[in-house]
Amino acid sequence: MTSRPHHPEPIRFAYWVPNVSGGLVISKIPQRTSWDADYNRKLAQIAENAGFDYALTQIRFTAGYGAEYQHESVAFSHALLAATSRIKVIAALLPGPWNPTLAAKQVATISQLTNGRIAVNVVSGWFSGEFRAIGEPWLDHDERYRRSEEFIRSLRGIWTQDDFSFRGDFYRYTNYTLKPKPADPLPEIFQGGSSRAARDMAARVSDWYFTNGNTPEGVRAQVDDIRAKAEANGHSVKVGVNAFVIARETEGEARAVLQEIIDNADPEAVKAFGHEAKNAGKASPEGEGNWATSSFDDLVQYNDGFKTDLIGTPDQIAERILALKDSGVDLALLAFLHFQEEVAHFGAEVIPRVRALEAARQQAAAPDERAAAA
Repeated sequence: MTSRPHHPEPIRFAYWVPNVSGGLVISKIPQRTSWDADYNRKLAQIAENAGFDYALTQIRFTAGYGAEYQHESVAFSHALLAATSRIKVIAALLPGPWNPTLAAKQVATISQLTNGRIAVNVVSGWFSGEFRAIGEPWLDHDERYRRSEEFIRSLRGIWTQDDFSFRGDFYRYTNYTLKPKPADPLPEIFQGGSSRAARDMAARVSDWYFTNGNTPEGVRAQVDDIRAKAEANGHSVKVGVNAFVIARETEGEARAVLQEIIDNADPEAVKAFGHEAKNAGKASPEGEGNWATSSFDDLVQYNDGFKTDLIGTPDQIAERILALKDSGVDLALLAFLHFQEEVAHFGAEVIPRVRALEAARQQAAAPDERAAAA
């Protein structure tokens, strides 16, 4: 399957909600970012006005890796929705602590209250210590994805059918009817992961697939693989890529900030995170997954965001975003050092440049499209 260099849909933008303390880097560098509710309500309003389409809340149950405090994702998502009018908020759900019955009802109610602006990110889990701490069984790698697939099939069935029945290995329903169901549009279902099991699950059941930060070439390989399998399943899936943004007046300034983040990294926390994250991937049958090739520097940003290289001037970043789009990316999931001011700056300086490049690309493609139609 080929990528879509002239795909007419504009690339979408999401940001990581810092509802977890410590920001989005495992570093002791000073950050003007807070995990508290007031900061995040204001941030959501800034992002909405800046042109962001989505906000993604995080789910953590235990402290670790510089994240001492955490707000619960579904309740926090609702608070952000109450403070905004357009942006969609994606609430993270972790099968095990959640079951589909509770999740479906929570999300359906929030959907009704917010005119359908809630979505979900089903997280299969990578941190075994967290599951042990809360007394949840830690399943083998591919079993976690089998459970997540049943979770998604259950959610969608509950949301779309009356008298829903399902017989899985993890969840079972008999003539279950949920009312009210979610408002229109139905909540989109996101998932992450880079392993074979993760990509295959997305190709069967998910609306969106998040991948860790990567180069356009690395992303293209995943996009082509997942879309070919989805097409064979009669399914379609959109792709989002993680990135950490450092936009400054010069590339030198941006690179200096990156180096300062890495120089101030918490070595013990980075190594502990890397150990847990890489072990989760090594447990897959192919022995790979997210963070399989991540260096120490990469691991300072939780989801390999430095690898995507959205670091430089607004012009450079906009060009690199178009290269990602050419590789088949539909959404850029972004993190920042100082969220409020940098999200505002991204909206003022980067998004307009991206839209101008997209418009120029479409205009250049128009003669060829007219000729093909003649």
